[in-house]
Amino acid sequence: MAMPVNPPNGIQIEGKHYYSMWQTLFEIDTKYVPIRPIGRGAYGIVCSSVNRETNEKVAIKKIHNVFDNRVDALRTLRELMLLRHLRHENVIALKDIMMPVSRSFKDVYLVYELMDTDLHRIIKSSQVLSNDHCQYFLFQLLRALKYLHSANILHRDLKPGNLLVNANCELKICDFGLARTGNSKGQFMTEYVVTRWYRAPELLLCCDSYGTSIDVWSVGCIFAELLGRRPIFPGSDCLNQLKLIVNVLGTIADADLDFIDNPKARKYIKSLPYMARAPLTRLFPNADPLAVDLLQKMLVFDPSKRISVDEALQHPYMAPLYDPKACPAALLPVDLDLDEDLAEDAIRELMWREMLFYSSHSEASPVAT
Repeated sequence: MAMPVNPPNGIQIEGKHYYSMWQTLFEIDTKYVPIRPIGRGAYGIVCSSVNRETNEKVAIKKIHNVFDNRVDALRTLRELMLLRHLRHENVIALKDIMMPVSRSFKDVYLVYELMDTDLHRIIKSSQVLSNDHCQYFLFQLLRALKYLHSANILHRDLKPGNLLVNANCELKICDFGLARTGNSKGQFMTEYVVTRWYRAPELLLCCDSYGTSIDVWSVGCIFAELLGRRPIFPGSDCLNQLKLIVNVLGTIADADLDFIDNPKARKYIKSLPYMARAPLTRLFPNADPLAVDLLQKMLVFDPSKRISVDEALQHPYMAPLYDPKACPAALLPVDLDLDEDLAEDAIRELMWREMLFYSSHSEASPVAT
């Protein structure tokens, strides 16, 4: 549980109160009353909380010493800037960013809508997942992606742990720290740390250009994991990851290697021993045949031949749920031209501006709806 504690150095700051959770000090706005810690990750501790002014339950994420690592600070800034522009039922809402006491802040407190669990935990649990469950989760994921891609955003790190779920099976995409707007200059592979198991072949092969189809590959991997209750390509390293993909898809035809602009990468794929295709019907014998057909169209090696999000939504497997009016595109594309080489001071200043936006809007009004 959250334990109230005295302020550090005994100095009470107006508008703030103090709690200890998992041996971590939370200095938060007095309108939020913490309930309990609910998660700990590489990027901070999350606790459930109540907004006393609205009675709404929220999740507060504390990112500790945000500027200790410049890449992590940039990742946090990118999420703040992107989420301000997004409003969609299947994308997590950033409701508030708490104003720090001074401009020399070290910690960042983000307030999100509260969700019950994530898809990773559901897949690992003993909860029965019916075809209806799989269909509904996939539909919501594709619906959110249609919105993001039409707003010019690639998520780039889709995985079960980044898909939050409520008790009524509502799904929301979170963690936009690796997302990019599609017109960004260069394709910044240097800090690309997306979870390997869900990484598209064009990223594993270090191709210089890629597009929305990288997210479709990740959705295919997530869908396969929903159907089989285990990861389909759990590679131990990059080369092993490619081997596992070829083991399922079979030897890749020369015509499907044209997109690989790295000669060494193409040579490696061609050097792998011949593999016959593993029929997905055999891997997922209990799955709806239409589900397997859609999965097969997502897990296509050549990104130019992979099904698009729009086409996936219109696939017969989605027919019971798909309604074009219920799958809106974004009204405006988002252009987040964020310099990857920003210095700490510049990142801090931009974060401060994002915080000011939330403090001057009692209910933040995102732009792309």
